[in-house]
Amino acid sequence: MSEAREGSGSNGAAKKAPMREVLAEAAFQLFLERGFERTTVDDIVARAGVGRRSFFRYFPSKEDAVFPDHESVLADMTAFLEAAGDERDPVDVVCDAAGLVLRMYAANPEFSVQRYRLTREVPGLRTYELSVVRRYERTLAEYLRRRWAAVPDGGLRAEVVAASVVAAHNNALRTWLRSGGEGDAEAAVERAFGLVRRVWGESAERDPGPAVAQEEVVVMVAPKGAPMWRVIQQVESALRDD
Repeated sequence: MSEAREGSGSNGAAKKAPMREVLAEAAFQLFLERGFERTTVDDIVARAGVGRRSFFRYFPSKEDAVFPDHESVLADMTAFLEAAGDERDPVDVVCDAAGLVLRMYAANPEFSVQRYRLTREVPGLRTYELSVVRRYERTLAEYLRRRWAAVPDGGLRAEVVAASVVAAHNNALRTWLRSGGEGDAEAAVERAFGLVRRVWGESAERDPGPAVAQEEVVVMVAPKGAPMWRVIQQVESALRDD
């Protein structure tokens, strides 16, 4: 989690971190020390030095304190999609939008790995995480439905492509998290998005794929009643001549 940032004023006094960050950091430290189930909201506010009302002003539940950054990333994703021009390939746009989530994880690898491990241990957190992922997917699908409103099966295509983007992103992200945050997460996700673009992007639709050789047809006229061996002989001869 982020630490208190130093102020730049003339007195050089340290500015306090925003209360949301203080609460999230206190909560996560306690989850790691005591376990998620054994940590109460009272424990969290005591560690942060604030009252219960302060906690619920920022987080509706303990689960929300484990994922304090997803709301802001979702807002950034929505703004990114709204600002995207219609001249861009919509598949490229949603891949870039999903990349905002990856950058959030990659910005703090240690915390991201710890959160991933905690989420794997607590079924309730796993369920919460899936609900967050579904919100990202719906946001991408809504954008694609707008872009493909006039396309046959545009709604179906939007749902399938949004699900593909999320699946590609999560596969690469979770592989990186399971490794302990080793390697280049952004490069791994981009490779995964490359598959989505090749299958669903506009360039894939324009590319007819490898040329298929046209088969040649040999037409031969044989006298009625000619023996079969003679017909086969003439066909073989015609093929050799080609």
